[in-house]
Amino acid sequence: MTNIGIFFASDTGNTEKVAEKIAARLELETNDIAGCSNEVFDDYDLLILGTPTANYGEMQPDWDCFVPELEDADLSGKKVALFGLGDQVDYPDSFQDAMGDLADLIVEAGGEIIGQWPTDGYEFNDSRAVKDDKFVGLALDEDRQPELTDDRIAIWLNTLGLSA
Repeated sequence: MTNIGIFFASDTGNTEKVAEKIAARLELETNDIAGCSNEVFDDYDLLILGTPTANYGEMQPDWDCFVPELEDADLSGKKVALFGLGDQVDYPDSFQDAMGDLADLIVEAGGEIIGQWPTDGYEFNDSRAVKDDKFVGLALDEDRQPELTDDRIAIWLNTLGLSA
């Protein structure tokens, strides 16, 4: 069985709640990235990383502080699935940007991004998280579409080959 680590950063608590929903489905624990070093990833084959997009396309502060750790990390051979939270109505020009920035850092560190998600069902203008017409990970909007979150998580975990 794959050893899975779930890491998140959260300001309002929404990303933490989503991380806990994912962890509950997989019977795992969650880990707040705040104060961690990149060695925390060493014991895992699959990383599930969650981030909100702050303000106008900014990385959440705890992830922002973790950037130097990611730049020094060697994620070769690791699969990484991302989930992001954002508000497509109030921030349509930067929806899920932090998830896209996190994906770029993961790839630069040698990690393999898995779990891309369709852009259908969202209304936004631009996003750094869209590559090849798909989000780089599961895109969630707890502000405008909270009723879709549980189903989206279940479908996404199934596409990752994980029981939901």
